[in-house]
Amino acid sequence: MQKEFRKTVGTAEQRIDAVEKSTGNVKYLGDKLITGMLHAKVATSTEAHARIKSIDTNEAWKVPGVRAIVTGDTFPFPIGPILADRPPIAFDKVRYYGEPVAIIVADYPYQAKQAASKIVVKYEKLPVVNSVEQAFQEDAPIIHEQLGQYTKIIDNVYPVPGTNIASHIKIRKGQFGQAWATCKDTITATYSFNLSDHAAMETRSATVEINPDGRVIVHSTSQSPFTIKKILNQFFNIEVGKVIVHIPMLGGAFGGKGAVQLEPLAYLASSAVGGKLVKLQYEREEDMMTAPCHIGFNATVKLGVNEEGKLLAGQYTFLIEAGAYSDQAAGITRAAALDCTGPYHIPNVWCDSYCMYTNHPYATSFRGYGHPELTFAIERTMDQLAKQLNVDPIEFRLLNAIKPGHSTPTQSVLTENNIGDTAKCMIRAKELIEWNGNQTTVTENGKIRAKGVSLFWKTSTTSTNAQAGAVLLFEPDGTVKLSCAAVEIGQGTKTILAQIAAERLKMNMKDIHVTMEVNTQYNPHQWRTVASSTTFLAGNAVLAAADDAIRQLKKIGAVALQCSENDLEVGNSRVYLRSKPTYGIDIKTICLGYKYPNGHTVGGQIIGTGVHVQRQLTEMDKDTGFGDPGPWWSVGAQAVEIEWDEQNYTYEILKAITVMDGGTIINPMTATQQMRGGIFLGLSIASGESFEFNDKGVIQNPDFRTYQLMRFGEQPKEYIVEFVETPNEDGPFGARGIGEYGVIGAASALANSLSSATKTELNKLPLTPELIWQTREVGQ
Repeated sequence: MQKEFRKTVGTAEQRIDAVEKSTGNVKYLGDKLITGMLHAKVATSTEAHARIKSIDTNEAWKVPGVRAIVTGDTFPFPIGPILADRPPIAFDKVRYYGEPVAIIVADYPYQAKQAASKIVVKYEKLPVVNSVEQAFQEDAPIIHEQLGQYTKIIDNVYPVPGTNIASHIKIRKGQFGQAWATCKDTITATYSFNLSDHAAMETRSATVEINPDGRVIVHSTSQSPFTIKKILNQFFNIEVGKVIVHIPMLGGAFGGKGAVQLEPLAYLASSAVGGKLVKLQYEREEDMMTAPCHIGFNATVKLGVNEEGKLLAGQYTFLIEAGAYSDQAAGITRAAALDCTGPYHIPNVWCDSYCMYTNHPYATSFRGYGHPELTFAIERTMDQLAKQLNVDPIEFRLLNAIKPGHSTPTQSVLTENNIGDTAKCMIRAKELIEWNGNQTTVTENGKIRAKGVSLFWKTSTTSTNAQAGAVLLFEPDGTVKLSCAAVEIGQGTKTILAQIAAERLKMNMKDIHVTMEVNTQYNPHQWRTVASSTTFLAGNAVLAAADDAIRQLKKIGAVALQCSENDLEVGNSRVYLRSKPTYGIDIKTICLGYKYPNGHTVGGQIIGTGVHVQRQLTEMDKDTGFGDPGPWWSVGAQAVEIEWDEQNYTYEILKAITVMDGGTIINPMTATQQMRGGIFLGLSIASGESFEFNDKGVIQNPDFRTYQLMRFGEQPKEYIVEFVETPNEDGPFGARGIGEYGVIGAASALANSLSSATKTELNKLPLTPELIWQTREVGQ
C-alpha cells in the first residue's frame, strides 16, 4: 500500500511562538499592569485543622491604601469541579495550613501584604490528620463532617459520609478470588510518596473586573477557561454569556493550572470594591503552600501468575491523598482505577481506589493524572515478581504485555486502532539501553552501573462529551486565521494545529496565522487543555473546519470557473480543475466572494467552522467499573541507566530512553521535546521532589532553596527518544495524544535501576541518598 504523501504533517516545523519567546517579547499575565488596577493578597491559616472562633481585621484596616477585606462569611458556600466541598475562603473551620481566611484589596501589593499580616484569627485547634494511612483508620478525626451533604458536580464520584473518603472507585473484572487461589506464585508489595509541587516557572495569577452591565472580565493563568465560566455560573449565579475569560500564553502549568482557585477569589475581591479591576498574583511560597499541589500516593499491589509466568490475577488498593479538598484528586482516583493494571493483560482484577482527605494542601491535576504514581507501583512489582520467578524483567513484561484482543480493567475491548504496539516499544527500548540480561556492572573506580526499565500506558480521561471547536477565517490575501480555545502552555499545541490546518488545506505553514491568546468571547468552546487531549479534540475540530472551508471554496470556485464542484481541488492557495491543474483561480480572489465583471458578487467571506466531540464513551458502573471511559490508549517504554556510588549513596543518571507509540507524529521535533521534558520532570519527582510536613501538618520546604528540584547538571547525560507510529484512525492524520506520556514511566525505571544497583527494594519516593541509606542499612 502506497504511503500517503504529506507536506507538513510529519515535518519538524519551527514552533510559531519560537521567535517571540526566544527574544523575550511574550507578555505573560504577571506583566500586566494597568493604571488604577487594585491588588489583592490572601491572609492564610496558621493552623492545619481548627475551628475559626473569630477574625479581627481592625489593625489591617489601618494600613494605608486598603480598600476592602473579604472573609469567608461573605460567601460561605462550597465549590468544586467534581464534588463541591471547598469554600473559596475558609468558613467555620480551616483544613490546611496556608488556606485563605481573608482577601485584602489595596492600592499596591505591598499594602495588601502588610494588611494581611495584621489580620488576627483565633482558632480552636482540632486533631491533625497527617497521612492517608491515618485518614483511612476508622477512628481518624473527620475532616469534612458535612461530606454527605455536598453537591456532586459529576455523577461518578462516591463519597463515604462519616469517613475521610471523598470518593471510592471500584473495579471488578473476572473472578479474582478464585483466580488468586489457583496462582502458582504471588507477590504483595506496598509503595508510597508524599504530596509535591508543580513548580511551574510562572506562578498562578488572575485579574477580575466587573463591568456596570454585569459582564465579568477574567484574565487568568488557566488551562481551563470554559471551566472558569462554568464555576462562576454554577456557584455565583452569573450568566455564562456575561463571563469573558482571557488566557495569555502560560509559563508552564503541568496540570496545576487546570484547577480553579484564584478566579473566584479575585471575583470576590472585585465585588468588594464595586467591580474595579483587581489582580491577585501568588508569590512562590503562596504558590506552593496555598495553591493546589500534586497528589500523594499509597498503593498495595498483589499479583499472581500461573505455571507459565502469565499474570492471572491482580489486586490493587490505592490511597490517593487529596489533601484538604477533593478537587481533581477525585477524578485522579477514577483515572488510576480504570488503568490500574498498567499495560498488562490480567483477566481477573480487583481494585479499590480511594480519594482520601488529609490536613495538607489540596491536590489537583498533575502531568499524567495519576499514572506516574500507579506506574511506579505496577512496574516496581513487575520487577520484583520477575526476580522472584528468576526470569528476565523485559521478557516477563513481553510475555504479559497487553495487545489487541485483550481488554482493559473496565472491560473495554482493545483493537489495533485504540491500542498502540506495547511490545515493539519495549523491544526497541531494550536495544537502545543495550540490555544484555545483566542489569548491573562494576566500573574501574568501583561504582555500580545499573539499568532499569518500565512500560507505561494511559488513556485520555475526559468527560464523555468533551469537545473542541475551531474556526478558520480567510483573510483578503488568501491567508488563514486559526481560532480555537486550546491554551498554549509551552507544549507547542498551536504549532501542531497550524500544521494540521496547513496539511488539510494544502497550504504553506507561513500562511496559517494562529491566535495565541484565548478569548472565550470569540473562541469556540473547548473542554480543557489537559489529559493529552488537545491534538485529538482540537486537531479533529481543525480538520472539520478545513473541510467546511474547502466545501465553500469549491462552491464559489465552481461559479468562477464555470464547472462542477466535484471537478475541483484545493491546494497551493488555489482552487483548480483536478484534470487540468493549470486551470484555476487564486483563493485570494474568491475568499471574500467572487465578483463578476459587471460588479455582481456571489458568496462571501470563507469562514470554516468545525467541532469534534468524544464519541462512544460511557460512564463507569459504580460497582464494577464496567464501561468505555477512554477513546484510545497510548503506550510506551522507558529505560534508565545510572551509576551509583556505594560509599556515599549518591548516583548519576547516565542515560534516559523513551520509546512511545504516539500514532502519527505530527511534528517530530516538538514531540521529542515533549518526551525529553517529560522524563526530566519524572526523574525530578523520583529523585528529590516531596513536601516535608511536621507533626502539625506544616510544609517545611515551601521554596526552591529547600524543595529539591532536579538542577541543571543533574539531568541524564544522554537522552534518546524514538517513536513507534501505529496510526489511530480516529485521530487527526492518525495521531494519538502524547503530551503527558514522557513523565509516566520515569520514576519506576529509575527505581528499578537503583534497586538493582543497591540490591535493595526501593518502594518509596523520592529516591534521595538518605532514603536509599535508610532502606538499605536501617531497613526503614
